[in-house]
Amino acid sequence: MAEPERTERRLRPAQLLFEPSETVTDPEHFFDLESIDDPRELLVRATELTLAFRAAQERAVEFQAVAAAQLADPRRFDRLPAAAIAEQAEWTEDYARKMIEFGESLLRGATPELP
Repeated sequence: MAEPERTERRLRPAQLLFEPSETVTDPEHFFDLESIDDPRELLVRATELTLAFRAAQERAVEFQAVAAAQLADPRRFDRLPAAAIAEQAEWTEDYARKMIEFGESLLRGATPELP
């Protein structure tokens, strides 16, 4: 999934709710990986986190698509055109249209491929 080119400053990612907030202040801290000395254990834990983040990213994209489809729904009196959705989500208009279609298929219960 290609992201549109960004010309403005990127926003900081949202804080992960399951990481203790007091440890987030330490820039070297990342899910306690820095405290694991055994490289095998470190690989296992880092792989678990990688898979969890991938799954979370895929789910978040699905929620984006559903929201885009709902915002573009012609039955809404306040529906938004794809261009407005693209601007709000920092997507290209073409990508917004694909996300709207993807969201519509999710709302119908289909299992399409991610855009």
